[in-house]
Amino acid sequence: MSRGSVLARAMPSARRRAPGTLLGVLADACVVGLLGLSMWLIVRSGEQPPILHLTFAVVGVRALAIGRAAFRYTERLFSHDAALAQLATLRAQTFEALVPRVPGAIESHRRGEVLAAFVDDVDQLQDEPLRVRQPLIVSGVVVLLSLLVIALVSPLAALILASALLVSGALAAFLAERFAGAEDRELSAARAGLTDALLERFASAEVLAAFGATGMQRQRIADAEARLSRVQLRRARAAGLTGGLLSLGAGLASLLTLLALMPGLGDGVGAGGGAGGGVLSAPLLAAVVVVPAAVFEVFAQVPAALAARRAVRASADRVALLTEAALPPEIPIDAVPTPDSVDEHPRRPGPLISVRDLAVRHPGAGSDAVAGVDFDLNAGQTLVVTGESGAGKSTLALALVRFLEYRGSYRLRGIEARELPIAQVRRVVGLCEQTPHLFDADLRQNLKFARDTASDDDLMAVLDQVGLGPWARARGGLDAPVGEHGALVSGGQAQRIALARAILADFPIVVLDEPTAGVDRELADRLLTDLVGAVPSDRAVILITHTELPAGIDARRLALPRR
Repeated sequence: MSRGSVLARAMPSARRRAPGTLLGVLADACVVGLLGLSMWLIVRSGEQPPILHLTFAVVGVRALAIGRAAFRYTERLFSHDAALAQLATLRAQTFEALVPRVPGAIESHRRGEVLAAFVDDVDQLQDEPLRVRQPLIVSGVVVLLSLLVIALVSPLAALILASALLVSGALAAFLAERFAGAEDRELSAARAGLTDALLERFASAEVLAAFGATGMQRQRIADAEARLSRVQLRRARAAGLTGGLLSLGAGLASLLTLLALMPGLGDGVGAGGGAGGGVLSAPLLAAVVVVPAAVFEVFAQVPAALAARRAVRASADRVALLTEAALPPEIPIDAVPTPDSVDEHPRRPGPLISVRDLAVRHPGAGSDAVAGVDFDLNAGQTLVVTGESGAGKSTLALALVRFLEYRGSYRLRGIEARELPIAQVRRVVGLCEQTPHLFDADLRQNLKFARDTASDDDLMAVLDQVGLGPWARARGGLDAPVGEHGALVSGGQAQRIALARAILADFPIVVLDEPTAGVDRELADRLLTDLVGAVPSDRAVILITHTELPAGIDARRLALPRR
């Protein structure tokens, strides 16, 4: 588990971060400069000098006021643009890291934990560049520059301000860790608990209602929400306490500066305070006394950044736990591309698919789910895999599309499958699952998922090919909704839609896993005949079923014994 690698993926490149950081420094420098110069101008104006002596200050105040707003706006544009662009990349990388781990490698995690990690925790990681690193850099640079400028006017005032910053910052960090540290780390877990409770309520609504457990689940949701509210409330209280402490520090710094420099007040412009024997003019004294308020306003970003850092680190730990942990040996690892695998359709002499002594087991299992499998298959041929429930038929299908690792030999177009990138294997072998997933969208979108460049004519042609053309036209064509999880279509229609997607994706090998599951017996024979007949003659078909084949299907047989 590596938190560092997760945080590194959350950070935009230095080139993307630099403009936002620079503009943040300029914006905060304008805040400090505006307050100091404004106070100097007010006090100096009270002395009624010639107006020309104030012109530079008047122009400076206007420039700093405009600059503060302009720099802050552009800083937000650049920094958020960089962070959000990186967030899109981070989401894609996290999804890619989760794909081989679902479901076999993270079965010990609840769905709410996985969803919260992918949504809430990944979103939380954008705070690393926005609310952790950039504020720390900007605040450090501006505070240091402010101390240097004040030291040129009065070293004593700079010393007082530096001491106040150190003491206030240390106390604020201590109190924040004491009162909010655990809550910052618990925030991700509280969010995950609420998400999990909501998912269970929505996904199991019918079961909960049937057993009279809806009220219990509502109470669980209320408890999870109350827990999250308590965490957020304690974090808010700690933030308020920290802000109050920093405000107190700013006031004390100004008061101590005033008391220390008042004895040295004079008409000249000295470089030192009263203790150093020099004198300060009233305008400079006023500026030096009021500047700590602005410096503390900038410095307030530090405790907030440290609090955000704790929450970000907790989210990074949760994401790393899911995406960075070592994969079990039963989950395949992507191969390093070779010259053969770079070719989209590499070919060596031999069958389209060749399997020898293939064995597969599930993660954590002590024995093989399937072993000793041998077969060859060419384009235009159909292989029927039969066996009792538990014989490993679906496990074999998962191995063929490289969701599970295998032992033995499994060659595609003469090349060992483990030597090919997994994505390339899945462009050759397409799986129509026992329960195909249909999106809550219209028929068009469910088909274009396989080939987004397909025209409506192409989509209707493939629906006719799988026997769904008349049904689709009767329901309004490609705009017909399929419902959530395919609620508006039957099991057989869902299988035909899945096969239509496989045909559109142009898989040379199509694996049909129990396509008649959940279909009435009298319709199963017709569905099998239609599905196998719909596959183009230049493709190979692997049909997994536990039922007898209807007459008219010319296929080879492979029977798997129960293990």
